[in-house]
Order: sequence, then structure tokens, then C-alpha cells
Amino acid sequence: MRLRIDLGYDGGAFYGWARQPKLRTVQGEIEAAIRKVLRVRADDSDAPEIRLVVAGRTDTGVHALHQVCHIDIPEDILARAVGHMDVTPETALERRLQRVLPDDIAIHHVRRAPEGFDARFSALERTYVYRVNDNGRFVDPRTRGFVVAIDETLDMDAMNQAAALTIGLHDFGSFATPNPGGTTIREVKYARWRRSDPGAMLHGGAADGGYGEPVPYAESGLLCFTIVADAFARNMVRSLVNGCLQVGRGRKDVEWFARKMAVPKREGSTGPAAAKGLTLEYVAYPPDDMLAERAQAIRAVRTL
Repeated sequence: MRLRIDLGYDGGAFYGWARQPKLRTVQGEIEAAIRKVLRVRADDSDAPEIRLVVAGRTDTGVHALHQVCHIDIPEDILARAVGHMDVTPETALERRLQRVLPDDIAIHHVRRAPEGFDARFSALERTYVYRVNDNGRFVDPRTRGFVVAIDETLDMDAMNQAAALTIGLHDFGSFATPNPGGTTIREVKYARWRRSDPGAMLHGGAADGGYGEPVPYAESGLLCFTIVADAFARNMVRSLVNGCLQVGRGRKDVEWFARKMAVPKREGSTGPAAAKGLTLEYVAYPPDDMLAERAQAIRAVRTL
């Protein structure tokens, strides 16, 4: 049986998604929890392989509000999760994982995947958001794990001019590293910086006429970069963010960014921005009857 697992995680204490020997990773933690719940020994050569396939691997320190993965498990092994619960095996696995996993991983849903579903290859697009607290404004300590603080004032208009150049099908070789046998050609569908409403305030004592000082929401006034693409190459989003930040700081101009887009070659000035500001917000999939077709099409090597 193929299961679809929707989840989120705080990436601050993980060495990225992908399982690595002797390092704490999201994939490693979840696979270990599944083996524990289903009583599958890692050293048992006759046991089924417990291996997650993810929509998009996140780097060390990157977060996910909504990540998606799948796993194939024999039905008789999955049934071990039920125990004394009067629920389906997938619901039982969901509940037990929620109890077993550490607090920095949250399982949202475990369900039977529809025919043709592949968490990685069936995905239509991924949405990432990068959050910046600029201009040395008031820093909410609750956001320190997912917001990058910058003392300088950033030119959002110039940054949006740069971001607009990324929209469409391009070779992002100046801002990304290809996987073995892959390319850095991707299609960006949306890319824009915006200021979250700085006037969004909670007012103490609202029921009694709103007395007291205004209290900002956690994200009030943050500068947020939202980018949507069919897929992303390694370090692509954070390197694009860093390029935009250099333009926003006035250290580079938009023409420099345009030249980087025109000549897809890494030359050292566009390394990735700090990981903690980046969150995978959403992964979109087509209707169920188009899942297999999408998975087949996306496996083709992209060209311009």
C-alpha cells in the first residue's frame, strides 16, 4: 500500500531532510519512528524497506509548514499499527507517529495515496517563503528561529525588479547546483517581495474601548519573499534571495542580477542566504486522474 504523509517541521535542529549516517535528519527521525510503531527491525534482511520519498528535500536549517512524502508498506505490516484502536490502519499510524515523534516534527495526515501518486514527481509546484526583519526594527524573539534580522533598510522596489527577472523558464545555473545527471533549468511561476501589514495590531482591552498600547502581530512589518516554481534546484531559493538582498542593500544593481540570469554560471557572489529564514509553505498536486501523467512528464530532463 502506498501512503501519503503530510507533515511540517522546524528545521533548526536538523541536518536537512535527507537521511545521513550519524546525523539528525527529518527523514531519519520519521523512518525510525515508523519502524518503531510497526515493529520493523532495521537489521532484519527479511523485513520490508522503510523508505520515504519526499516532494522536495530541504537543506540544513530550512523549515517546512507543509511537506509531503510517500511510503510503500505491505498491508499486513501496516495493520500492526492498529492494536486496540477501532480505526483504519493509516489513521492508526498517523496517531501513533504523532505521539512518538519529537516536538519539532508534526504529522498532519496519513492517508492512502490515490493511484499514480508520487510525492516527488506528481507535484505541480512548490511554494517557499523567505522572511526578513529589516531596518533594525523591533525583533520579536519568538520569530528568531524562522526570520533573518538585517539592520539595513532594504529597497523593496529594486528587489522586486530583480525578482521579476526570474519568472518563466530559465537556466538558474548562477544560483543553483544541479543534481547528478540533472539540470538547473526550472520554471518560476511567481516571485515577489512584499511587506506584511505593518499596521496589523492587537489592541489591549478592545472589549472596553481599546485602551492600552498597540501590540504587533508576530509577522507584522516583515519583508517576505514568496516564490513558486514547478521544482527547485539545490540552494536555488536561498541564492536568489541573497542576490535580491544584495540589490536591496545597494551593493549590486538590477543590471548585475540580469547578467547573472543571462549567464548561468556560478562565480562566488551569489551564495545562499541564511537557511533559517526559509520555509517550504505548500506543495500542490493535480487532480487524482492526472497524477500518473504528471509524474511521467516531470521525469523528462528539462531543456530551454
